[in-house]
Amino acid sequence: MINKQALSRRLRATLAAALGLGLMAAQGIEAASASTLEDVRGRDKLICGISEGLAGFSDKDEAGNWYGFDVDFCRAVAAAVLGDPQKVDYVQLSANDRFKALTDGKIDLLSRNSTWTMSRDLDLDLDFAGIAYYDGQGFLAHAVDGMTSALELNGARICVVSGTTTEENAAEYFADNGMDVTFLRFADRGQARKAYASGECDVYTADSSALAAERSLLDVPDDHVILSEVISKEPLGPVTREGDPQWTELVRWVLYGLINAEEAELTAASVDEKTGDPAKRHKAMQFGAPGVKEFGLSDDWLIVVLNAVGNYSDIFERNLGEQTPLALRRGVNALWTRGGILYAPPMH
Repeated sequence: MINKQALSRRLRATLAAALGLGLMAAQGIEAASASTLEDVRGRDKLICGISEGLAGFSDKDEAGNWYGFDVDFCRAVAAAVLGDPQKVDYVQLSANDRFKALTDGKIDLLSRNSTWTMSRDLDLDLDFAGIAYYDGQGFLAHAVDGMTSALELNGARICVVSGTTTEENAAEYFADNGMDVTFLRFADRGQARKAYASGECDVYTADSSALAAERSLLDVPDDHVILSEVISKEPLGPVTREGDPQWTELVRWVLYGLINAEEAELTAASVDEKTGDPAKRHKAMQFGAPGVKEFGLSDDWLIVVLNAVGNYSDIFERNLGEQTPLALRRGVNALWTRGGILYAPPMH
């Protein structure tokens, strides 16, 4: 059920804002737009920016349905806000276009393997809601070349996608090690992968998770190796527009809800009303209670999210884990209680 008290408060605030906007318009003052949360509820749809296609993160099945780690986060937010994970319109965005699409209001949320950096945070009118995946930049090489280290790449031709932090990171790494390389720049991953596969480049550099995705798409994945070096920190997470703290907070706590749910062993099965554990269901309701009051969400919003996408572990293993073509281990993305650094603030 929707929290009526919270909704009433929001309706009064919306009415007051509308009256204020009318007065501003009459006085010739430019009015600010409605909040993103109000926009999403008003159209009954979340508009979510994703990549143009990256195995494990955002891809289409044979029926044309989007799936993947980033897609599941869009679905989780829609489930929390609208009660239905299917109420999402997906917008494919290149690395060059992703942030402008958000600041221009073309999307409500960017869920597209984007690195949180100080310059992006401060200069682009963006807010990073949290870290969904801890990554680092690596190198993909042809196994036949016998390379085992990036320190063997002096004189190499390196494929890189423009509009990312990747080239700058790599250039700094090779300069620090007194090595000369040549960068071949491409507008998207598909072009870069094709050039690498054809031998136009000696190696392909990107976030390690993206390299695992690209490797899985090559004709013979075992003919390619990801070198041991990780040369950067790449904290990836959902992005919102600056100046809309309520929406950013909501997105943040959906993410933290997924992580806390894994830690508390809350799953779709364990919180099922008929066959689950009443204590687990009660804990999920407790976890979600502050969001009911603050955002006007349903009392069971976290349960709705778990039923839609599962907890963080479910999302990871389904899309990226060792039983998928990417075959990624949790590594640093394991919970802090299990040797990783994945950590979320408490929810109550």
